[in-house]
Amino acid sequence: MNVVPVLSSAEAAEWDRLAREVARIPSRVLMESAGRAVAAAVAKEFGPRLSLGVLVACGTGNNGGDGFVAACALAAQGVVVTAVALPGDPAPDCLENRILATMHGVRVIGPDDDWGGCGVALDALLGTGAKGAPRGAAAGAIERLMRLAVPVVAVDGPSGLDLSTGEVHAPCVRASTSVTFGGFRRGHLLQRTVCGQVLVAEIGFPPPHPSWPSAVTDAWLREVLPPFSAEMYKGDRGRVAVVGGSEGMAGAVIFAAKAAARSGAGLVKIAAHEATVRAAQANNPDLMTVTTGLEAPLEGPLLEALEWADVVVLGPGLGRGPARDRFVRDVLAASRKAVLVDADGLMAFRGAAQELGGLLAGRHALLTPHRGEFAVLFPDLAERTRRDPFSAATEAADRIGAGVLLKGVPTVVGSPGVPPLVSAAGNPGLATGGTGDVLSGMAASWLARGAPPQIAGAAAAHVHGRAAESLAQHRSVRTLRPDDLLSVLSPLWRELAEKEVKVDPPFIARLEPPAVR
Repeated sequence: MNVVPVLSSAEAAEWDRLAREVARIPSRVLMESAGRAVAAAVAKEFGPRLSLGVLVACGTGNNGGDGFVAACALAAQGVVVTAVALPGDPAPDCLENRILATMHGVRVIGPDDDWGGCGVALDALLGTGAKGAPRGAAAGAIERLMRLAVPVVAVDGPSGLDLSTGEVHAPCVRASTSVTFGGFRRGHLLQRTVCGQVLVAEIGFPPPHPSWPSAVTDAWLREVLPPFSAEMYKGDRGRVAVVGGSEGMAGAVIFAAKAAARSGAGLVKIAAHEATVRAAQANNPDLMTVTTGLEAPLEGPLLEALEWADVVVLGPGLGRGPARDRFVRDVLAASRKAVLVDADGLMAFRGAAQELGGLLAGRHALLTPHRGEFAVLFPDLAERTRRDPFSAATEAADRIGAGVLLKGVPTVVGSPGVPPLVSAAGNPGLATGGTGDVLSGMAASWLARGAPPQIAGAAAAHVHGRAAESLAQHRSVRTLRPDDLLSVLSPLWRELAEKEVKVDPPFIARLEPPAVR
């Protein structure tokens, strides 16, 4: 499987060390591969602008060395290249590549000199390990880069962005494209707008450590989700029961049920308030229904539905209060099959995550909280959700003994004892009511067929995001609604199943910038 890791600055540094000391790859060779990958990206993405010249802003470390290699490679193709070199003693590899670049005709100037004009600029000022706000000459160079009003290609990541935490310092480069090496950096996924398009180049690193988080891709999806067999009948495709839908909140449970059906479940049943059942039956004749008062004791038909289902989705539109809290606990106690707990089902366990873990023990289980719901369950981990959702989701999963899908940018899916899976697909159109219910229904369809909770959650998050991206090609993200996601699932599934894997060395992954209008 093509694994694309998601790295912190420390993990990136460790990978670089392993490449040099264990795999015995000279640092100059890695720098040469990285710089040439940057030059290839510039030529491919901004070819028509090369006739206007290229400006490369280089720091004194290895990032600057990558920049000088790129400058040299472009100059060898006849491009007029100017390199702005920050003052100070450059690292040995950086110095050697600076000398080589001048031999190829690259003009090297200082940050206070006249930069002249260019068609595209490269930011090779600060690398993955940079911390805190840029200062001195680096800060001044960033400000001048941004005043050029041309596309900027960031080497590894935009200078001013903390590539571990996603913190944006001032000043910070706003890149059109970021070219990184071996895998994504966490900051790329936490700050999509700042990074622009992100290209991951393979430059000869040894295999990534199996403990590192991995990014979810289309190729990954095809490998983990098998196709249907010709001999299947509806029971083989999984039975999903969606429990929720208080009076006045029919939409949530209906969206979840329709999403499960559109994602491959063979049979879907709604267990909801009488008014919600009437609403569901009016326009969705393929969905089965059970009427429940959503209170203890559980009625016979509801108990039969829980026994019938391969997976129970508990929480969409359920409502809150002591009676609902008791109902949630009784449903979890009565059902021993796979379960997905979302929305109000999670809120029933305010400050009682350990109790929830006990009720989920011994079965496939997935929680799908957004940050607010996560904070209610795991208040001591709440601060981590913005800067380090990777460890937050993983620690929560370990504590509760279940899969935890932490929604956000990016979405991180933790599972006990294994590294998280990370989905960066999607756009701000998903930040609207009801889209999370669609996600729950999608994940439930794969849980119903026996997929492990982490795989089901990560697959759902990726397809959910890809559906939003597909919609953004034809309409504004401002108007995206849950039904829109459902409408594109069928053509999207065909595209994902039939689309050939594009081989584009040295690039192994490409993340387009999210649509924001």
